[in-house]
Amino acid sequence: MSTNIVSVLNDLVETSKDGEKGFLKAAEDTRDPSLKQLFAGRAEDCTRGARELQELVQRLGGTPETGGTVGGALHRGWMEVKSAVTGRDDHAILAECERGEDVAKKNYRDALDKELPADVRAVVERQYQGVIQNHDRIRDLRDQYAAAKS
Repeated sequence: MSTNIVSVLNDLVETSKDGEKGFLKAAEDTRDPSLKQLFAGRAEDCTRGARELQELVQRLGGTPETGGTVGGALHRGWMEVKSAVTGRDDHAILAECERGEDVAKKNYRDALDKELPADVRAVVERQYQGVIQNHDRIRDLRDQYAAAKS
């Protein structure tokens, strides 16, 4: 049982690390100071989330993942963000960030569909709520930037 839980948690570690990389790339590429700050803050949230998941994996006796992976684009949609935001406007950057958050939402939903011990489920559920909040904030900003372009 714990091997499966470790695998589920390590998938979420990779999701979080990919989110961290994607938000850092978005912060680097945007010209808007408020977006730079937002993206940097979201990257820090992803870092904290990954660290918390890594600690759970260790507590369960597993070996925690330490980064995202290049392969498995289905599980790690943030890789699209890294290549897509270069040279794009802020609306496009926000759209790519939202796409990355869509992948994160799916990965967390998939994890919550698994049988998890109550303490692990509580952590995953709390982080999932954070992902939803991130997604909705990014989506709303994307829509504001789209309206401003019109």
